[in-house]
Amino acid sequence: MTRSTNSDGRAFAATDRRLFLTRGLQLGGAVLLGGPLLAACGGSDSSSSSSSPTSSGSKSFGELTLRLSWIKNVEFAGSYIADTKGYYTDEGFSKVTLIGGGPSATPMETDVVTKKALVAISAPDITGAAVAKGAPLKIIGAQYQKNPFCIMSMAKAPIAKPEDMYGKKIGVQAGNESVWAAYIKATGLDESKITKVPVQFDPLPLTQGTVDGWFSFVTNEPNTLRLKGFKVATMLLADTGYPLVSETYCVRQDTIDKQRDLLKAFLRAEIKGWKANIADPALGAKLAAETYGKGLGLTTKEQTLESKDESALMVSADTKKNGLFTVTQELIDENLKTLKYGGLDITADKLFDLSILEEVYKEDPSLI
Repeated sequence: MTRSTNSDGRAFAATDRRLFLTRGLQLGGAVLLGGPLLAACGGSDSSSSSSSPTSSGSKSFGELTLRLSWIKNVEFAGSYIADTKGYYTDEGFSKVTLIGGGPSATPMETDVVTKKALVAISAPDITGAAVAKGAPLKIIGAQYQKNPFCIMSMAKAPIAKPEDMYGKKIGVQAGNESVWAAYIKATGLDESKITKVPVQFDPLPLTQGTVDGWFSFVTNEPNTLRLKGFKVATMLLADTGYPLVSETYCVRQDTIDKQRDLLKAFLRAEIKGWKANIADPALGAKLAAETYGKGLGLTTKEQTLESKDESALMVSADTKKNGLFTVTQELIDENLKTLKYGGLDITADKLFDLSILEEVYKEDPSLI
């Protein structure tokens, strides 16, 4: 994944998010597996783990700490709305602390393992790698039904299907090499017919014709170029052989075992926040640019474009039927197959537990 800011703070990447995450997991191996550190950092429950009846008869869960996967941009609009509109407090949390991520931040999974955060926003490959190292973690829901990786091209010479890359030059960043390699395997492409060009993160070479395609997030670089007046086309990897959910909710196994009511309260607040943002993409964009991400140089205009693209990744025929964040068994199976292409062989029961989300919608179908 790539994320960063340019000189005025908007989204195209000078820092590689995926490289940061992968490196963080490698460096965090001792944290994920180290008993002494776990005992020191996670031996006692934080305030977010306690619950007691309030005067109204509902439970009080104390403070909620949510670790975000990146800087406080519109990527987390639903959480900003849930905080601003009081959805978290309505569900019994005294307050919410949103911990931003970034190049200097510790890995998300480490923050959950050590109980610095109750929940973290992550991705199946990252959480799966941590589980493979022994981390007691599970994914309990997924915001994005499709991962945001795409191949961007100029609209006058669009790359619409994988084979369209044959005979073309594709700009791929060093930190995205692993995803590129897995995508080639998943699609069965003949890599010898594609010229892979090492690039940085400013997509200017695409506009100059130096390359024909550009590896990016559909929510980021394409919108950056559109705001500069360029017409671009995008091909989602998820639609062409690389299905992975993304922006997944990662929690400890013992939280699932012992604090189901707390997790259900959290998910209800998130559902309400994200439904509000899907209905009005500018709502979360404004909060990102002017409040939660203030000082990052974000603009409401660009963040609104990104917010709209996020909604397209979140809403599917299945989520319209089953509710936001749900993942069908078929999609889980596809995710596991995709992870194998990247060298991670893991079973569904080791990585996913969607039973809490199922209970949320069974208890309140109006949330769907």
